[in-house]
Amino acid sequence: MFIVLLKFSTNKAAAPEFMAALNDWIAQGFAAGVFQCVGSLVPAAGGAILATGEPRATLQDRIDADPFVVNGVATAEIIEVDVKKTAPALAVLAG
Repeated sequence: MFIVLLKFSTNKAAAPEFMAALNDWIAQGFAAGVFQCVGSLVPAAGGAILATGEPRATLQDRIDADPFVVNGVATAEIIEVDVKKTAPALAVLAG
């Protein structure tokens, strides 16, 4: 499982310009079965994604295509977690 932290950069003000493209990109991640959860960092510091089902290098390519990353609105950090145990409802996170 991967946790992707997307933190706003100094270009945060440009976010509304790329929001439609970001929503399309997020929908593609869910459609591909890679994104399991997407949400906002609180308070308004960026976003986070739980991702599974593809190798780190492929996920890196996917994250590099994030419209916010491409346009300097956010920077991304990918954290890999070797899941050992989950609640039954979260078994997909164990990969």
